[in-house]
Amino acid sequence: MSFLTAEWRKLCFANYAVDPKVLQPYLPAHCELDFFEGKCYVSFVGFLFDNVKLKGISIPFHTRFEEVNLRFYVKYRDNGVWKRGTVFISEIVNKPAIALIANTFYNEKYSLCAMDYKHALGETENTFSYELKSGKKWQIFSVTTAKELKPFAPGSATEFITEHYWGYSQKSKIQSIEYEVRHPKWEAYEVKNYSIDIDFGAIYGAAFSDFTHKKPDSVMCMEGSPISIEGKILLTK
Repeated sequence: MSFLTAEWRKLCFANYAVDPKVLQPYLPAHCELDFFEGKCYVSFVGFLFDNVKLKGISIPFHTRFEEVNLRFYVKYRDNGVWKRGTVFISEIVNKPAIALIANTFYNEKYSLCAMDYKHALGETENTFSYELKSGKKWQIFSVTTAKELKPFAPGSATEFITEHYWGYSQKSKIQSIEYEVRHPKWEAYEVKNYSIDIDFGAIYGAAFSDFTHKKPDSVMCMEGSPISIEGKILLTK
């Protein structure tokens, strides 16, 4: 049985090229940074968790909620085969049980914050927004898209950002945790406009403060799908 099942919906990505040196302190043992067209990327992501079940059991008041995370991309060579994965620098939710479970069992970096999600579904476009409260200020990431979903091109930046099916986290200097994330290939909404009012330095530290005033290299929006997170494996070599 899967450790966790859910749906990930309305995934909005703001992607920033970054100096690989910035990510070295966060790189799990035995993993390498994954590059797209010679660049290393960090993604700021907002999405909806829905229909959440832990080992097939719903947790009261924790079945639907928003998440905002900051993540980057790695690869791990397993018996001659490269696995492409994601490492989370930070994951923010407003549900304490989710944070406790993920931090305890998968050594993730969850924290709690007041959050909100809104959408406006019009005849010709959609708008999705994710908000979190840092100090006394509400901060927002919103994306306006076309109505129609379309498949993305093989070899595209969208494929690189979204087609990572493994998660990795630091256990120690010589150990990492690996887990599989299963979902079908997603379809994308065309992004027509976006707004990012996030104080990255206040939330994520000085290493990412330049994102506050930097235009992202790309902004994407996926519809998402049902997903499952499988049991963890400890990597020691």
